[in-house]
Amino acid sequence: MDKTVRGAAEMMAAMTILGTIGFFVVISGQAAIDVVFWRCAFGALALFAICAAQGLLRRWISLRQLLLAVLGGIAIVINWAMLFTAYGEASIGIATAVYNTQPFILVGFGALFLGERITATKISWLVIAFAGVLFIVQAKSGANRSDGTDYALGIALALGAAFFWAIAALLTKKLTGTPPQLIALVQVCVGVLMLAPFVGWSELPDTGVAWGALVTLGAIHTGLMYILMYGAVQKLPTYLQGAFSFIYPVVAIVVDYAAFGQELHIVQLLGAGAIILAAAGMTLDWKLVRRKKQPASTL
Repeated sequence: MDKTVRGAAEMMAAMTILGTIGFFVVISGQAAIDVVFWRCAFGALALFAICAAQGLLRRWISLRQLLLAVLGGIAIVINWAMLFTAYGEASIGIATAVYNTQPFILVGFGALFLGERITATKISWLVIAFAGVLFIVQAKSGANRSDGTDYALGIALALGAAFFWAIAALLTKKLTGTPPQLIALVQVCVGVLMLAPFVGWSELPDTGVAWGALVTLGAIHTGLMYILMYGAVQKLPTYLQGAFSFIYPVVAIVVDYAAFGQELHIVQLLGAGAIILAAAGMTLDWKLVRRKKQPASTL
């Protein structure tokens, strides 16, 4: 099989798996902190086996690399906790769409801390994404909710999750050359240590469905997903990696509708579409305005 075709298949599988994560979070029936803890615990087991099989446990990493990975792990754990909480407050589809503002936050961090230049095109895509968030916020933010959820809080949590994802991504940029599977293993181990004191140990899941969902989140959505995604990254050019990443929010919206009957209103659909389009446009470097070629001067 051609390397690019295989990479495309791996990335599509990884993003499809990622798009179903909200479903398993919801059917686990557990609080967000507990879900993140068990995802980290089962994910650590899966990633430990992966790293051991690949001989990565024998690889030495410096104290600086370990510290950066630990800080990234703290950010990732907060990111997961906020996103999983957002699912219950807004909805899986809406939270995932808003969460896809993460590339814009990362661009802002790049400008602040890495001296990267923000172009007019990137600003234009940012404006479109911001308009999409406003559409989503206005759709239900003023409505009375009788189910105990807070729509506006869900939006805020999804934005906060995107912020902490960008922090983790910024830290990971400084770990170039370190095997990503090893970074992920450190991060989930950090999550286990961080959250162990806060887990409801007296109220552990008592059904096979709940435990099955938690094991799936750790083994499949963390272990297998990392294998597929990092395998694809090694085979695909950057622009294709970015293109396939937008399967994630689309699958999440479809799963939310198919599993829980969560329909998006037209304004929410427009907002979600604007965010996904803008994120795709910036990631793939689409130009909103094409410059006209200047005619060659004649003497």
